[in-house]
Amino acid sequence: MTLDLEGVLVPEIWIAFAEKTGIPELKRTTRDEPDYDILMRGRLKILDEHGLKLSQIQEVIGTLKPLPGAKEFLDEIRSLTQLIILSDTFEQFAKPLMRQLGWPTLFCHRLVVENDRIVNYQLRQPNQKQKSVAALRSLNYKVIAGGDSYNDTTMLLEANKGFLFHAPDNVKREFPQFQAFDDYPRLLDAIRREL
Repeated sequence: MTLDLEGVLVPEIWIAFAEKTGIPELKRTTRDEPDYDILMRGRLKILDEHGLKLSQIQEVIGTLKPLPGAKEFLDEIRSLTQLIILSDTFEQFAKPLMRQLGWPTLFCHRLVVENDRIVNYQLRQPNQKQKSVAALRSLNYKVIAGGDSYNDTTMLLEANKGFLFHAPDNVKREFPQFQAFDDYPRLLDAIRREL
C-alpha cells in the first residue's frame, strides 16, 4: 500500500503556513498546480520576498495534528499489509507529523537550507511516486495506492489499484477512473476488498 501524506493523513502544510502568514499565494498546492517545479519555484520566491525562514514553517508544522481518524486508519492498514507513504513533502517538514502517526515509512524530498533560509529543493528523482510504485511492482508486490492531488495520479495509474481520497472536484473530474472517497472507513473497506 502506498499513500500520499498531505491532504490524506495530515493537513496541507503550505495552506497552514499561508493562513499563519496571511499570504494567500502560499495556499497553492498540487491540487491546483500539476507542475511541481513551477509550484515550488513560486513558493521559494514568495518565501524569499517576505524573508520567511525554515524555522518559521517548522513552528507552524509543530502545531499541526493528523486528520481525525488518520492514525487509527494507518494502524489498521499496517495490521493488514505493508505501507509506504510517498510524499512530495520534505524531510525537514515531516518529523513531527511522522511521530504523531507512529513513524510510518516515508519516502520524500529534501530542502537545501542555508542559515535557516530555504534556497532550493532536491527531488529524490523526478516523478518519484510513480517510479516507487513501478519499482515495488517489479518486485512482484501488488500495490494499492491512495492520494488526493495531481502529483498522485501517476502513482495511482501505476498501481494495481488506485483510489482518490479527499480529492478536490477538479482532480475527480479529470480522473474519473479512480473511485473517490472522503472518509477513512469507506476507503478502508475498498482497500480490504483489494487485498
